[in-house]
Amino acid sequence: MHSLIEQVKQIHSLDAATTLLLSLTNHIPDIQKAIDFATKMHEGQFRKSGQPYIIHPILVASIVAHFGGDAEMIKAALLHDVVEDTPCSSEDVAKEFSPNIAHLVDGLTKIIEIREEELVPSTSNEKLVTSALSFRKMLLASISDVRVLVIKLCDRLHNMLTLDALLPEKQKRISEETLVVYAPIAHRLGIATIKNILEDLSFYYLLPDEYSKIDSTILGKDQKLQLSLNHFINKVSRLMLQNGFVEKSFEVEKRVKHHYSIYMKMHRKGISMEEILDLMAIRILVKNPLDCYKVLGIIHLHFNPLISRFKDYVAIPKDNGYQTIHTTVFDNASIIETQIRTFDMHKTAQFGVAAHWKYKGHSGLNPKLEWLDELKTQSDEGDNIEEMYELAKDDLYSEDISVFSPKGDLYTLPRNATVLDYAYAVHTEIGNCAKTAYVNKKRTPFLSELKNGDIVRIETADEHVLRCSWISAVKTAKAKNAMKLNCNHKLKELNLKTATNILLNVFNLKYPVLQPFLEDESTQKNLYKSAIDYIHLQEDIIKIKKNILAKTKIFPIISPLRKYKLKEQKFDNLVFYTSQSISKVMFDYCCHPKSGDEIVAFKKASNAIVHHKFCSHANALMDEYTPMYFVEWSTQKPNSYKLIVSIENKKGSLAYFLQYLAKIDVNLVTIELSHNENSHAHFFEMVVDVPSKNRDKLLHNNNENYKIIEFTPLDDAYKKI
Repeated sequence: MHSLIEQVKQIHSLDAATTLLLSLTNHIPDIQKAIDFATKMHEGQFRKSGQPYIIHPILVASIVAHFGGDAEMIKAALLHDVVEDTPCSSEDVAKEFSPNIAHLVDGLTKIIEIREEELVPSTSNEKLVTSALSFRKMLLASISDVRVLVIKLCDRLHNMLTLDALLPEKQKRISEETLVVYAPIAHRLGIATIKNILEDLSFYYLLPDEYSKIDSTILGKDQKLQLSLNHFINKVSRLMLQNGFVEKSFEVEKRVKHHYSIYMKMHRKGISMEEILDLMAIRILVKNPLDCYKVLGIIHLHFNPLISRFKDYVAIPKDNGYQTIHTTVFDNASIIETQIRTFDMHKTAQFGVAAHWKYKGHSGLNPKLEWLDELKTQSDEGDNIEEMYELAKDDLYSEDISVFSPKGDLYTLPRNATVLDYAYAVHTEIGNCAKTAYVNKKRTPFLSELKNGDIVRIETADEHVLRCSWISAVKTAKAKNAMKLNCNHKLKELNLKTATNILLNVFNLKYPVLQPFLEDESTQKNLYKSAIDYIHLQEDIIKIKKNILAKTKIFPIISPLRKYKLKEQKFDNLVFYTSQSISKVMFDYCCHPKSGDEIVAFKKASNAIVHHKFCSHANALMDEYTPMYFVEWSTQKPNSYKLIVSIENKKGSLAYFLQYLAKIDVNLVTIELSHNENSHAHFFEMVVDVPSKNRDKLLHNNNENYKIIEFTPLDDAYKKI
């Protein structure tokens, strides 16, 4: 792959690009026709670098061809911009080539259409939302054919290779989008080669100083690292030959961890490069899976292993099809990771889903793609783009554990997953109706964390069990979304009842009298909002009052002189909006709502009785049309976050940062120092309480004395490690 990348970087002419592409495919006549068609369509168009535009789609098609793309994929890559940037239509593509190719081009065009023409500056607080929108729409546009994703990744790879022609602001914006949208997809599709290159290129443009430090360190140690690896490889090769393997029946490769992976490990774990145990690695390729275990035995018998670092992805593959045995061993003063896999497993690890096309006829080269369907379902069910992005991103990048059903069925879950996550992984209805759980034959709470190899059994009830307060505790997007969907349906139902009862109280009417006005088409659709938005409630009051007054038959029931304007009344940390006077506020004995919980308030004489909205007693009162008040918490509880910040190592820098936190009303809960001797900065890990209104002030304050490395909600189920 790296030799191809070097070739692509050196090509600046149409002839050279065409020669490269034709050397990578056997479909020359068909491909030449597509080249000629795309060249004609893009005639007179140039890239920012000044090169003819047609060179770009030809080189994208070359990368697609390298990954074994079939003739349709290569032609779609050549034509991927013609519908967007030329007079050519999708119908023209279908007529000139085929409906299948037009379908692929349509998928690629949809991805282009949803990206804004002008990239949002990286300093904008729209950064996450825009990237998330692109992420979601791209999945939805591509969901019917995974080939669209592969072509788009190749397109993004070539764009990143030519990013130096753009202005620095656009370089940074495109790199951010690549890092949070495209690299995770390459990871989940198992295309490690594209993932690693995209990450390193993005890292180079986003954090050039950090990239340069890591690059310099690797170059400075390169000779020593290579000598250590070569020495270890010679030992391993000799041992394999002495234990039944013959020359040419195996290969041993070496690698040094790529730059971005080093950076992330250093800053997530607060360690230096010297402390990264898998900085150096060798990879042993053999013919069949049994040979993998034979090699493992040879390695462990002759080198002391770090048992905590052992992982067997051959017996239990990752969802993206990845299969390799990982073990880390001591060799004299060096610690070296050893990866063991078959030649076929190596193809899957390098090319992922693309290995299906590149190596036709080989078994085991089809990674699971059910995650695409799950993400589509999540996207369809959720309107919160930022939330969807966070869920999807964390599912894509999570480390895995493997657990089993009592029958031995394997389920792969993110590390720190709970028993309830497992229930939803088996089936949505199993999660919804889960009543009791047993882990390794012991009855276990649903929020207990699962460990690798656990055997889990779930007993179910006949009806759905709502666990709305547990949503933040589960770890998988599937569990979160299913629970939210159930709770949102129930919450909307309760809000509709609450709004109805609040209006009964406002107008002092019985339900049969008010019912026709509530069922009016203009009121009914969004009536539930009156339970959660007092401005909407006021609008509904005015609307219903006019409708009532217009009905002369019941005119005497309501006086036009009566005041219906809502007034604010505060009681400790509660605020009521009502036209009536409240003497006293009490919490009922049956439920104990905490600050921030969903609450409701019932009228009892001139008093207000507060319940948790999901309280069964409160639900019974709602069903009896008991008059209610509009109530909400007067203050929002600050959100807690894990904050990792790099602060310049000079006198007063920490004090300045802490003063700034106090200035924007951020409360520091804990602070720990992680010092890196090779850095000019200190890294601090903090837990902070941040008011919602000041979150952006903290994140987007530009200051050369400090840099925020990580900012993670503590109630986020996907805590980074």
